[in-house]
Amino acid sequence: MRPSFSFMWFWALVVMVIIGYSMMDTSEQRPIDGDWNMVDELVQKGYVERIEVLDKEKASVYLRREAIDSLASDSRFAQLPTTGAQIIYNTGGDVQYFAERIAQAEAHAAENGVDADSVVVKYARTEKGVMDYIFDILPWVLMIAVWFFIMRSMARSAGGGAGGGIMNVGKARAQMSDKNAKQRVTFKDVAGLEEAKVEIMEIVDFLKRADKYKALGAKIPKGALLAGPPGTGKTLLAKAVAGEANVPFLSISGSDFVEMFVGVGASRVRDLFEQAKKVAPCIVFIDEIDAIGRARGKNSGFSGNDERENTLNQLLTEMDGFQTNAGVIVLAATNRVDILDKALMRAGRFDRQIEVGLPDVKERQAIFDVHLRSLKLDEKLDREFLAKQTPGFAGADIANVCNEAALIAARNNKSAVTQEDFLAAIDRIVGGLERRNMPMSSEERRSTAIHEAGHATVMWRLKNCDPVLKITIIPRGRSLGATWYLPEERANHNVEHFMHKMAGMLGGRIAEQMLMDVTSTGAINDLERTTKTAYAMVAYYGMSPKVGNISFYDATGQRDMFTKPFSERTAELIDEEVRRLVDEAVELTRRIIDEERTNIERLAELLLAKETIFSEDVESILGKSAQQIEKQSREENTAKSEEDAVTEVEVTVGDDEQKRVVRYIIDNEPKKQEEAEDEDRA
Repeated sequence: MRPSFSFMWFWALVVMVIIGYSMMDTSEQRPIDGDWNMVDELVQKGYVERIEVLDKEKASVYLRREAIDSLASDSRFAQLPTTGAQIIYNTGGDVQYFAERIAQAEAHAAENGVDADSVVVKYARTEKGVMDYIFDILPWVLMIAVWFFIMRSMARSAGGGAGGGIMNVGKARAQMSDKNAKQRVTFKDVAGLEEAKVEIMEIVDFLKRADKYKALGAKIPKGALLAGPPGTGKTLLAKAVAGEANVPFLSISGSDFVEMFVGVGASRVRDLFEQAKKVAPCIVFIDEIDAIGRARGKNSGFSGNDERENTLNQLLTEMDGFQTNAGVIVLAATNRVDILDKALMRAGRFDRQIEVGLPDVKERQAIFDVHLRSLKLDEKLDREFLAKQTPGFAGADIANVCNEAALIAARNNKSAVTQEDFLAAIDRIVGGLERRNMPMSSEERRSTAIHEAGHATVMWRLKNCDPVLKITIIPRGRSLGATWYLPEERANHNVEHFMHKMAGMLGGRIAEQMLMDVTSTGAINDLERTTKTAYAMVAYYGMSPKVGNISFYDATGQRDMFTKPFSERTAELIDEEVRRLVDEAVELTRRIIDEERTNIERLAELLLAKETIFSEDVESILGKSAQQIEKQSREENTAKSEEDAVTEVEVTVGDDEQKRVVRYIIDNEPKKQEEAEDEDRA
């Protein structure tokens, strides 16, 4: 392959030539600098042999050989070179005056009886060679090259628009997806987000059938804000809207408006909407709008630069000001709605705020179906089971799980990705990488086993705790062991739910204290979560009778972190109530562990033997869990209630040739009510 030419080699060669030229003739002795008084003295003594004047200014004085020897004792001439010119003198440029002074010095020498030949004076001019011309123009070439590279870099960084250039620094760098693009994203490519799709379908319908709305005088919302946690698919949903509506899609990030030059952000906002109006109807998507939409006057930092506020003001004007942006719909995405400016959220700008939340179990199964298309899977893979094992996972997390499972299967030389690979991937993402070689003593391993067995036992016995899935004492990440459970996707919690959860979190610490008489550092995460839960119950949810139905929660997130919305007396009361709740949870945990000492020991021994056990192993020791018992009881009560409420009746209909039995259900409630009324009358 022929190597490509690079200008860097050319500049390296130039630098090497300059260095080499400067190092030439460094061994030659240099003449000393002199003045006219020194030259006049030497001429009068007859020591000067000749003087060469170069370019009318630079005079090189050559002394006689015997003169050099006689001047060796003079300190002024201690550094006289023995070859070449001995003294350099600046004539001042007046050649005639210089010649007259030389003649006067020779006359004085004759008067003093000095017998010496006349001083030979030669005049010459410098004839520049090729290298001299090169060194004359080299600085200019370097300056022009540096200026060229600076302008080219600025054109690339500020580019946008055809050809880039410094004049295009105010152009918006929006990426446009044409409506005729082959690989368009539609709602079929977006799994889950069913509620968000319904909300945003109205925008798609307007772009497709605008005449239907205009005939009734309706106006489409000018903007819609997609809000939700990271990784839930806000950007993908916005692309699907453009794909479904079959219109151009201009996408840009909020940080692209922020620049070091003053006024660039506002200029790019204007240019963005100008581009949009040219291709209207279209969709403009601004990702991470909180970069420029932060509430004015509350920007982080102490800088006096208000460039971000100017950009926001221009955006507000473009969305609902004097400008008419007909057919331009603005979509934006953020996961920090609480810090956005109120003017940006009002009707007429972002009329709709669409929540793009975490997917539920059915939506997670649909997301798994999308990401599993490209994987070679085992036939026994249960996708519904995987969806249940990933509560709280966003779409991006599920994509990561699928990719991690494929990597684990490839690492183990498997021909297909199995369910065990997915479980290992979930464990690795949630808990971290396994550390099987971590040095642990037998006492530490037993303490960890007792700790995890205490967690599992308490959670197994309390109906409002999450179902235990598996227990392990294999170190993973920063933890020495873990009790994996399946969180219930509950929308509402009461006091009993929180108390049972705190008891489950404290089960490990209390088990260590009661069974081993040890208090270790392994419970720091459990204690932290317990304390946060108790403070949330008292200060946020109003679950303390003494504090009352008061919430100090700040939904806006704009409260000053150095001030408290309550007095010191209330703070002391909150601390007392938190301690009371934690003590009650500890008492409940102690009572369960005291009753289950033997079972906890058996669980710990099984953990030490297998390192990882599952819910079936726990059930073999502890029996059915409280959750299973409650579910069974609820099903029995429901069946009994249905049996009491209805009666199944069989009736034979038809003639002898076409006889058939018809079953139907009679509601017993009216009959029971009639019987009760008869008893009252009696």
